[in-house]
Amino acid sequence: MAKDPKLVNEEPHCESTSERKSHHSDKIKKNLVTRLNRIEGQVRGIKGLIEKDTYCDDVITQISATQAALNSVAKILLEGHMKNCVAERIQDGDMDVLDEVLVTIQKLMKK
Repeated sequence: MAKDPKLVNEEPHCESTSERKSHHSDKIKKNLVTRLNRIEGQVRGIKGLIEKDTYCDDVITQISATQAALNSVAKILLEGHMKNCVAERIQDGDMDVLDEVLVTIQKLMKK
């Protein structure tokens, strides 16, 4: 996966396998929340387009853009997860994390 410049030196840190909680930096959280706020606005916009009987192709284009934005958020989270949480668990000898990651990737690829 290509390195996202927004993650350089700002990756989350996972403290333990039992805690199951991410530890994103404030900068990453702000980035993700900003993206999600924008996505929320896009979804409201799509609803408005449907309420206004906008041409279907235009609505579908907006849905596609929103899906791409959500995928971008997922990629940022996955990259940080792989580089930190997963790497730490593997270094600690917990190979079960690989099955967990594969299930997560399968979920992301479902369409």
